[in-house]
Amino acid sequence: MATAAPSAASRIAVVTGASSGIGAATARQLAAAGYRVVLTARRKDRIEALAEEIVAAGGRATAYALDVTDRAAVDEFATAFRTIGVLVNNAGGALGADPVATGDPADWRRMYETNVIGTLNLTQALLPKLVASGDGTVVVVSSTAGHATYEGGAGYVAAKHGAHVLAETLRLEIVGQPVRVIEIAPGMVKTEEFALTRFGGDREKAAKVYEGVAEPLTADDVADTITWAVTRPSHVNVDLLVVRPRAQASNTKVHREP
Repeated sequence: MATAAPSAASRIAVVTGASSGIGAATARQLAAAGYRVVLTARRKDRIEALAEEIVAAGGRATAYALDVTDRAAVDEFATAFRTIGVLVNNAGGALGADPVATGDPADWRRMYETNVIGTLNLTQALLPKLVASGDGTVVVVSSTAGHATYEGGAGYVAAKHGAHVLAETLRLEIVGQPVRVIEIAPGMVKTEEFALTRFGGDREKAAKVYEGVAEPLTADDVADTITWAVTRPSHVNVDLLVVRPRAQASNTKVHREP
C-alpha cells in the first residue's frame, strides 16, 4: 500500500530521543516521507550532526537540545510552533536488571521520569499544536515490556506500562479531536546503546542480551513501522502495534542458536 503524503498543515514532526537508535532512524525515515523533522535530545552535537545529514540528503531538519524531563524547557520549546503534525515520543530507556528486592530506587525514578513524565510533558505542551493542525498524530514508543512482565525488569516494565496506559487513556480522552494516538511496542531491538546503557557500559552483559539471536530487530525496522503507521490515511488509527523479531515469541521466550 502506498503511503499518504502529509497534508500542508501537518508537515512538522517532532521526534524525541533523536540522538541515536530508534529516534534517529525515525527522523531519517519521516524526513524521507516528506516531513520537516525537529530533532530533540540532550546531546546537542549528535542531533546537529543528524540534522546536517538529513539536509544533505535533501530533507528538512532542525536540531533542538532538550531534556524531556525539564518541564520549563519543554514549555519554552513548544512556543516555537503554531501547529505541528506529528509528535513521536521516543525518549526513554532502561537502567539495570535487578530484582525488585534489590533494585535501585534512583534507577526506577529516572526511568519513570524519562519514559512517562517526559512523554507527558511533550504531549501536554504540544497537544494544542497538534489539534490546531487539523490532522495531528501522537506516537508513543513503548515496549513489549509495557504489556508483559519479566524477571529482573520490574522498574523498566513499570515505566513502560505507564507509557502504555498514558497512550490508551489519552486516546479515550481526545476522541472527536483531529488527533490520532498510536502506540508502537517493540520487542528485542539491537541498537548501539540500549543494552549498553542498561548495564552501565558493561559490554559483556550487553552482548549477552542478543547472544545467539540471529536477527534481532534493528532501529530501522522499528522506524519503518512508526513511519508506516504515521503515514496511513488520517481516518486510520493504528491503536497498538507490537513488533518483535521472528526469533522472539514473548519477553521470556527467545530462540537462540547454539
